[in-house]
Amino acid sequence: MTTSGETARAGAGSGLVAAEDVLLFVNAAITATGQREFRTTAYQQQLSLDFLHEYVRVNYRRVYAAALALDINDHNAARIVQGLLETAADATAEEKRTEGLLIAARLAKLPPQRVYRLFRALRGAKVNNRRTRAIMRDWLAARPDRAHDAVKYRSGLKTAARHVHLRFDEPDETGDFLFRPGRRPRYRHRLLDAWRRAHYEQRAVDELPFTVAEGFAARHGMKREVFLERAAPRMTRLERLRSLGQRTAGDGAPLPQGVDLTVMPLTRLALYVLSLGSGARRLHREELTRALRAAARRAAGPHTGSWGRVAAVLDDSYSSSGSGEKRRRPLAVALACHFLLEALAAPGTYTALWTSGGTDPLLVRPWGPTPLGIRVLDALEHGPDRLVIVSDGWDNAPPGLAGEVLRVWRTRLDPDRRTAVVHVNPVYDADGFDVRHLAPGVPTAGIRDAEDLPALVEIAQFAEGRTGTAALYAYLDRQVARFTGEHRGVAA
Repeated sequence: MTTSGETARAGAGSGLVAAEDVLLFVNAAITATGQREFRTTAYQQQLSLDFLHEYVRVNYRRVYAAALALDINDHNAARIVQGLLETAADATAEEKRTEGLLIAARLAKLPPQRVYRLFRALRGAKVNNRRTRAIMRDWLAARPDRAHDAVKYRSGLKTAARHVHLRFDEPDETGDFLFRPGRRPRYRHRLLDAWRRAHYEQRAVDELPFTVAEGFAARHGMKREVFLERAAPRMTRLERLRSLGQRTAGDGAPLPQGVDLTVMPLTRLALYVLSLGSGARRLHREELTRALRAAARRAAGPHTGSWGRVAAVLDDSYSSSGSGEKRRRPLAVALACHFLLEALAAPGTYTALWTSGGTDPLLVRPWGPTPLGIRVLDALEHGPDRLVIVSDGWDNAPPGLAGEVLRVWRTRLDPDRRTAVVHVNPVYDADGFDVRHLAPGVPTAGIRDAEDLPALVEIAQFAEGRTGTAALYAYLDRQVARFTGEHRGVAA
């Protein structure tokens, strides 16, 4: 027979385990995409994610759904939606209602191609219940131009339309375009007819969306440089950013014209900067630095200058080169965090320490070992109010020094926590089902885009075990309410 005290301790213990499980899943959902990382294969990543998704969905279904309201990546958001719809029979009526709101809100944020891929997966899995069809129909009805989707996402719209038995009534020509392409000699809709004419008329290529026009341009033998220049006005912002990588400036070349670097998202801008040669970065130092600082100020928003004295330990070791699928992504996150932390710190109080010992952030490159412990010691000597470590957590020069330094600092030198320490990690560790941690007393959060840093620091506090499980679920409550516009509870 247990006493009330034992029961309370058991309840607290189970609550702590639940909180750890939730944070573990959130870290994975932010960082992991099922692609190869520096130290793990794509298969290992996918296998690890498969386990985590099933474990959390079965044991913490409401939390699993609530993750859709957090800043997780699109890959895991789509997987959560699919998992919820495939197992709808396991949910209560109230859970289904909350899940429906979350799914609708998340689908509205996902890129259309990702949503159409999800619909194709649902059809392949034979998920054809009324709720799923209603969600798909509502999303399709909210699309601003169905004909545009028919041209740009032809197979995706075709699959979705078949799955939900979508009707195409006159004067909508999209049904004929998708299912009876030879029925009409021409189309009234400009894009539909441009697609028809592009098969034999090169001028029609200029009227099509960029990704569709690419194929026709190759078919007509158009030079890539000429095509990109003519297609620039029709590109989306993301397509424009991607095209920058195809027109990377050489060491003495000017930067691509017609693209305002100051409006680019911070992490994507950092990736672009790292794609340039060192000569080009030196040549365009002023323009690139100005753009990075503008993006950082925009990302910092109301938090600008509010973090007091900030010291950062930034990992530019060889492992920050990433993988073939995520080339230089960890280093780009560190570079973006550098400029963001500079904006968040009180003016003139920011200190940056790169693991390589370099002092010029614009010329960083993946190189050398990871002496995190030494850099952490250097950072703490500055007496910061906040220490932020951006690293994959593989401390190897010497191994384990960073964890020991942080343990001693927290337990003996700073037990009152005058310095807030947080570790953000851009790399998912498939073997550990989490991002790699440095020390038990230091909160660690997964990060994909530097822009999410202020929100991730808030999530990381729950990993310290001082705020309590109730506070974590209250936080999820607020995020769900914000995301869906309706106050719904997320029960433990």
